[in-house]
Amino acid sequence: MTSPVKTLFSLIAATAFLFTPAKAEVRPHIILVMADDLGWGQTGYAGHPQLKTPHLDAMAANGLRFDRFYSGASTCSPTRASVLTGRSNDRTGVTNHGMPMRLQEKTVARALKKAGYATGHFGKWHLNGLRGPGVPVLASDTHHPGAFGFDQWLSVTTVSDQNPVLSRLGEFEEFMGDSSEIIVAEALRFIAAKAPEMPTFTVIWYGTPHDPHLATDEDRAAFASLPESYQHQYGEITAMDRSIGALRAGLREMGIADNTLVWFCSDNGGLAKFGPETTGGLRGNKGSFYEGGLRVPGIIEWPARIPEGRMTGFPAGTVDIFPTLSEITGLDESDRLLPQDGISLLPLIAGTMERREKPLPFRQTGKGALIGERYKFLLINDSPELYDLIEDPAEKKNLSDTLPGITSEMRREYEAWNATVEDSVAGKDYPGGIVPDQPESRLWHDDPYYAPYLEAFSKRPEYRASLKKAVKE
Repeated sequence: MTSPVKTLFSLIAATAFLFTPAKAEVRPHIILVMADDLGWGQTGYAGHPQLKTPHLDAMAANGLRFDRFYSGASTCSPTRASVLTGRSNDRTGVTNHGMPMRLQEKTVARALKKAGYATGHFGKWHLNGLRGPGVPVLASDTHHPGAFGFDQWLSVTTVSDQNPVLSRLGEFEEFMGDSSEIIVAEALRFIAAKAPEMPTFTVIWYGTPHDPHLATDEDRAAFASLPESYQHQYGEITAMDRSIGALRAGLREMGIADNTLVWFCSDNGGLAKFGPETTGGLRGNKGSFYEGGLRVPGIIEWPARIPEGRMTGFPAGTVDIFPTLSEITGLDESDRLLPQDGISLLPLIAGTMERREKPLPFRQTGKGALIGERYKFLLINDSPELYDLIEDPAEKKNLSDTLPGITSEMRREYEAWNATVEDSVAGKDYPGGIVPDQPESRLWHDDPYYAPYLEAFSKRPEYRASLKKAVKE
């Protein structure tokens, strides 16, 4: 068994003296952190009635806090594809959760690796076409993180909770403890080992607070008066927040916190079964294209460029991450696959951008949306809706009949954009316009490559129910 934290700070202390201000000021270290199913209202700073998130609150108070930050789609895999590509999920082949991303996509990890960054992925992957409780990613997987530009990876297909089995470059390792704290500790080890010589790009994708929910008794204790399911989900969020604190403390110990950009968000809106407070009063939940399904917590902390905390109502989203990092690090346009659907937020970080001229577009499973500075156009089953998100963030009043001109204009803009997505789906963005065969989306225990592990995994609590039938057969 490997302990996630036993030697971490001794390692940091041993390497901290190697850092010099001159090296730190050249290019920032970059860390992308993403929660799984954390709703817009599930933080302390958003006013949640039970949850306490002191470390996320501190990050929000010291950085750029977004009041209107949007996931790339309303479920997890599509948003992950948008983070790595800066493109709407359907362009990449990831039309829904558990779909594989096309290998022809140009990712931010590949681009930063080419630019001299050490690249690492830690935690949930979910871009290789496998569904079901998370299992360690195989070295033979054609769509593992390394195939998309990550030098190092300690990854699981989907979700992991307590005492997980993770895959380090295809080798399985067992860990003791909470998965959030484990992957942060491992990410810090990666940064400490690489940062003295080169800038680092680190992706930390939590499995928290996605179900199945399993928290320790200590983390559940503060919620003892709530239903047991709430206790476990809220306990997981408590542990995740503690790991955010460990991440921020580790960067300070290494002396690189000032010039490290940490970008936190969630992959989709909150879950309905935990009450309306998961979305802070917004309409809808995970899977919906209403604000509760798309609007998520969003924070950028980068002390060298954001010296004091501020909050913005500027609409931004995960599709903006790659374009922003591209401008920050001076990447060539050839490192990006066009068209990208996001914009660079560097002027917003600098305090010089006031309006979003290019709206945020969304398309997934028969739903479409376009979010502008004020208005949001929705198309569900070919039925248009229009909402004023400034006056009506809870989307209670459909204005499509009241404001037919704006509705028609935004529909035309959406349909023009949608036509470009259809071209991408057909492969027209790729050389030769060809889309090679992709793996099918499948349950991991139906994949023949996992057959040798079925009996051993069936003894683990996270797999027991799903494997009971598979092992019997």
